[in-house]
Amino acid sequence: MTRAVLVSRSTPPAVTQVDVPEPDEGEALVDVTYSSVNYKDGLALAGNPGVARVDPLVPGIDVVGTVSALGPGVHDVAIGDRVVCNGAGLGETRHGGWAEHAVVPSGALVVLPDGIEDSFAAAIGTAGFTAMLSVLALERLVAPDDGPVLVTGASGGVGTVAIALLAARGYRVTASTGRTTNEASLRRLGATEVVDRSTFAALGKPLQRATWAGAVDSVGGATLANVLAATRWGGAVTACGLAQDSALPTTVMPFILRAVSLLGINSVEAPLPLRQRAWDRLATDLDPALLADVTRTVDLEHAIGVGADVVAGRVHGRTVVDLRA
Repeated sequence: MTRAVLVSRSTPPAVTQVDVPEPDEGEALVDVTYSSVNYKDGLALAGNPGVARVDPLVPGIDVVGTVSALGPGVHDVAIGDRVVCNGAGLGETRHGGWAEHAVVPSGALVVLPDGIEDSFAAAIGTAGFTAMLSVLALERLVAPDDGPVLVTGASGGVGTVAIALLAARGYRVTASTGRTTNEASLRRLGATEVVDRSTFAALGKPLQRATWAGAVDSVGGATLANVLAATRWGGAVTACGLAQDSALPTTVMPFILRAVSLLGINSVEAPLPLRQRAWDRLATDLDPALLADVTRTVDLEHAIGVGADVVAGRVHGRTVVDLRA
């Protein structure tokens, strides 16, 4: 048996004992050291059917640990490898990382680069991985000298890592947040300016003063529409979240009059070469000390309560779940 958080539609989430799973073909068993608390984990804990698509479910869209067993036909990883897995159905369509052992698809496992400790990998998690995918997409079209870039949802997991990554590459970053009390922390991450999210919350004109060379948006809705409307000619905006709304109330005007590009980011189904590239860049571009400043660690029992806080927007930065505690 192994200790895990179990979510059921008939009972509240709780820490319990479940059977240790056996890896099937194309799968690996990971002895989990750390996971993390993400927006999707909070939704799963609340029983959101769009996330928790099996019942019961072990949440946790991040897995960090050591490979301890392999299913038939697995050649991607070896027993003893330290690995990370983000998304790939974990905590949605299959049991995830809030357990001492997890079976994961081997084709989504990345062997951790030297220099990335397990706890640092969990602090990065899906949020940081998504931020890195956003930066990789954005830098193809926007250079640091092109002008300021905006990060919305800046106090959240994606936003905090995106600020640090962009600043490390020389971009001038403006952070948009509803929690301006975090301004000092956001500036330490590398933001040169901090603005209140209310600036973007209400839908404005379809074309606005050209301000941003690029942006990383994890909010969606009217915020994303306003960001697109205020993006300069040839600029680019990455979309990776829907904290405000999944609808996008915009027009084609930013695209046909300013040649703005809207770049979708999907961390769940990212192919292995892209996962490896992102983690190689995280190993070189992200300062562990900066991330540690906005990271806290909890055990399984306390992770359950944090999930609701993440969904409500009350958590700044990242929350790591220590499976050894």
